[in-house]
Amino acid sequence: MEIRGTTKLLGVIGDPIEHSFSPLMHNAAIAELGADYVYLAFPISAENLPAALDGFRAIDLQGFSITIPHKQAIIPHLEAIAPEAKMVGAVNTVWRTDTGWQGTNTDVYGFIAPLKKLDQDWTNITPLILGNGGAARAVVVGCYQLGCRDIHVVGRNAEKLAQFADSWQGTPIENRIQAHLWDELKDLVPATSFLINSTPVGMYPHIDNSPVAPEIMATLSADSLVYDLIYTPSPTRFLQLAQAQGATTFDGLEMLVQQGAIALEKWLEKPVPIPTMRQALVNHLAKKH
Repeated sequence: MEIRGTTKLLGVIGDPIEHSFSPLMHNAAIAELGADYVYLAFPISAENLPAALDGFRAIDLQGFSITIPHKQAIIPHLEAIAPEAKMVGAVNTVWRTDTGWQGTNTDVYGFIAPLKKLDQDWTNITPLILGNGGAARAVVVGCYQLGCRDIHVVGRNAEKLAQFADSWQGTPIENRIQAHLWDELKDLVPATSFLINSTPVGMYPHIDNSPVAPEIMATLSADSLVYDLIYTPSPTRFLQLAQAQGATTFDGLEMLVQQGAIALEKWLEKPVPIPTMRQALVNHLAKKH
């Protein structure tokens, strides 16, 4: 990739940002396309967000991805946000327009992309989502878009869980959410055919941990779908336990690739080489571990 005076800027903002894999996959795709862009990581603290946006306008930055802690804080600074971002309550992709910044949430698309390839009647599937944080919100909207009629969410903190369930009031999802505390897993896991981990439990370097105990995972149905939003290690302990039961498993790598591809297509206004983005991450993870 050759950076010239004409090269347009893209990026990702967060705090911290050093861990982000986004520059790897985006720049790999940009290089293959021969596009005159570069994608950079910008460490932006919460208090510096308004100043950063002023700076981005001044340097004509074309668009950017957003990670923790800015996914909610960015919303008041945007001219408009897409309906799915409104429902999730978070934005992870922003692009510039003549009237100002606009935003969407590509995590929802990233989550459902590998699932849409299945020959599945989702109206008969009742997902069980582990966790009730920001990632779980995108999963809930994804399950709704797939057509799931009832969506079960499990959390450890009763107060936060109640707030999560209440936050969907006034949306089409409000009557589909059912909230449960963690100690109900022993009854919920055998009854589900779609189990999703949206917690960080089991992420590298804590690779021996699983959000669900092995004895409960042993009650999982063999025809289940099990999805872990974590992409390192691959497979996680959670997915290993699911595979031992004969379940079909998905990790978070494809979600990361697909949500990034949608963002890059938005910025470049052309199709992007998704296999190249995926391979850049696979190669990096292979070297890292």
